[in-house]
Amino acid sequence: MKYVIFLGDGMADYPIETLGGKTPLGKANKPNMDALCASGETGLVKTVDDALPPGSDVANLSVMGYDPTLYYTGRSPLEALSIGVSLKDSDITFRANLVTLTDENVYENKTMADYSSGEITTAEAQELIAYIKEHIKLPNISFYGGTSYRHLMVWDGGSKNVTLTPPHDISDRKITDYLPKGDGAEAILDIMKQSYALLKDHPVNKNRIARGLNPANSLWIWGEGTKPRLSLFADKFGLSGTMISAVDLLKGIGTGAGMDVLEVQGATGTIDTNFDGKAQAAINALKRGADFVYIHMEAPDECGHHGDLEGKIKSIELIDEKVVGPVTDFLKSTGEAFKILITPDHPTPIRLKTHVHDAVPFVIYDSRTSHAGGSGLSYCEENAEKTGLFISPGHKLIERFLGE
Repeated sequence: MKYVIFLGDGMADYPIETLGGKTPLGKANKPNMDALCASGETGLVKTVDDALPPGSDVANLSVMGYDPTLYYTGRSPLEALSIGVSLKDSDITFRANLVTLTDENVYENKTMADYSSGEITTAEAQELIAYIKEHIKLPNISFYGGTSYRHLMVWDGGSKNVTLTPPHDISDRKITDYLPKGDGAEAILDIMKQSYALLKDHPVNKNRIARGLNPANSLWIWGEGTKPRLSLFADKFGLSGTMISAVDLLKGIGTGAGMDVLEVQGATGTIDTNFDGKAQAAINALKRGADFVYIHMEAPDECGHHGDLEGKIKSIELIDEKVVGPVTDFLKSTGEAFKILITPDHPTPIRLKTHVHDAVPFVIYDSRTSHAGGSGLSYCEENAEKTGLFISPGHKLIERFLGE
């Protein structure tokens, strides 16, 4: 038996008036997902408890069968695993985004113009992070380069008793009310201010501005956490697992879970990612004997954060055409029994540009039984709700998926 999860990050949404009351999932042309839904079962799953932040960290842990109330220690430490940073028990980790702030003279009066600095390239970002490391030297604080705008700060002896705001939650808002508060807040804010002074006129940013792109002119510190302790996926479920993702968060979860984490050339986490490469990587992993493959695709979430409705619909269609279709066709061609799970991790509604706690629609397709009595429905939030099937807490979904 083979098991494949297609995870469309942030794919769920709210009904949109300009789409005739449909969601992007309901509007998108996605024949492969719809066929699997019609022949399988669909329902809603509550991936994030209301007491926890509705981030991709919590939600993906949940989908993978790890109860976030037991395993979640923060977002940034999972990314540290991906980057290869060895953490001590005394370390507090932080996400250090490269963001675009407006140019008011007083830092506190600036606005969050772009939480991703126009999806800055990893090569450009690494040059900026190297410059930060060269010029911001503080006792017990280290910086590490990640992918695109996503980077890491580690503070040995720091505190988690701090209130920090994800930058994607405050797009187009003044940062005044969202600056660090709590233990170490003054030091963190000072780092952010220093980074702006260093980066605003850096050659990389001058070049980006000349090309009409947003400059990565400040660090934004958030996502505090401590050393993660995930149990091995193989020990929990008796399956050899493979993780395919462009983002360090999912790579870190896969690494912590002892899964085989694959690198796909051209995988960016945006709508321009190498979808074909992700599909082929999954097929190759299955050919090599992997029992369980988790294919994470970030593009719908990024489009949601940017309020890009057209892009979100297109990203769903690309996932369907270039990933779900080819991988499903391969599984059918082998003659071996298989199960497929399709789900978002959380909604990222276009109108809000950030994550919410709402339940998300899932599909489970079983090649042995689904032909006989499926839902007969296309895949969308409305149809999933119609079935009355509701799973909570979210980490129980994998038990239904992996169960015989």
